[in-house]
Amino acid sequence: MNQRILTLQATGQKLGLDAFLLTNELSLKYLTGFDGLDGDGCLVVTPDSVTLITDARYQEALSHSLSKDINVEITRDYYQVARKVLSDPSYQKIGFETSVSYELYRTLSQLFGNRLVPENGIVEKQREVKSADEVAILKRSTALASAGFSALIKQVRVGQTERQVANWLNNWMLEHGAEKPSFDTIVASGYRSALPHGSASEKPLQQGELVTIDFGYYVDGYTSDMTRTFALGDPGDELRQVYQVVHEAQEKMFQVIKPGANGQEVDAAGRDYIDQQGFGQYYNHGSGHGIGLAIHEGPNFGPRWRSNVITENNVMTVEPGIYLPGKGGVRIEDDLLITKTGNQRLTTANRDLLIL
Repeated sequence: MNQRILTLQATGQKLGLDAFLLTNELSLKYLTGFDGLDGDGCLVVTPDSVTLITDARYQEALSHSLSKDINVEITRDYYQVARKVLSDPSYQKIGFETSVSYELYRTLSQLFGNRLVPENGIVEKQREVKSADEVAILKRSTALASAGFSALIKQVRVGQTERQVANWLNNWMLEHGAEKPSFDTIVASGYRSALPHGSASEKPLQQGELVTIDFGYYVDGYTSDMTRTFALGDPGDELRQVYQVVHEAQEKMFQVIKPGANGQEVDAAGRDYIDQQGFGQYYNHGSGHGIGLAIHEGPNFGPRWRSNVITENNVMTVEPGIYLPGKGGVRIEDDLLITKTGNQRLTTANRDLLIL
């Protein structure tokens, strides 16, 4: 049995659970390699066996890719078969993911009754610590994102629309090995750069504006997530100052990121500095999060994340920002590997203010 499943089984024993019934598509992919869509099956994990339940669309592919120690049940009635697998009376406490929809919960409740035990984020917590293979893939993913940005800034011109910039980057990333974007690429210029999640629009880029680009792309199933802000000509003293403050705030966060630090103190290292420089009211989001199979994983950096303690082999973003309404905004986001004694920045694209 693979180590990920063995770890989950050991966790179940510690929690006093007799089995897990998992339905989240990323949980299934992480534990078995099954790459189905949401709702295309479920996984039953007991102390002695693992059973993947899906339908005939995946039967041939699974015969070649799935580990031989995982049982496969092919059916269109996933949860009735799951009840059959868990029919032994010894399975009295069955952990399920609290992320399930209400509709699915009602179905499971009808089938399993009070044997269901809600468990929040068990597999997600396990996913936070990356294996050596996962780290290697994330290094490739973040390297491609850095290369994509370096290619993009050679093409950006005044007069292009934000959407044209986003489309150019998308085409370059896909042509150079990315599988797909992990979210709609953000391109926000001028006054729109003060919108932290300003989707690319038909607004043309203009001379003297700041442009913020936030994007992430999958490589071999794992995503990058980076942001850069650059200028088309001189943006003026105030926005230059804002950029410098964000840059220094990120540096202060880098200095405290190491195993044992918690999300609140990492956030404070940057947020307090931004506040001291007079821009505290213009920093209105968290300071970072884990990445991996999903674009947002744990742990997290932010004012309310004291309980999120980082460990070696977390891979996380660090993304302070300042947003001045009507004027412009700056965000710098890098991906970091948490090492034994500190951190390693995986995103290598230039972090200085580029004036094109």
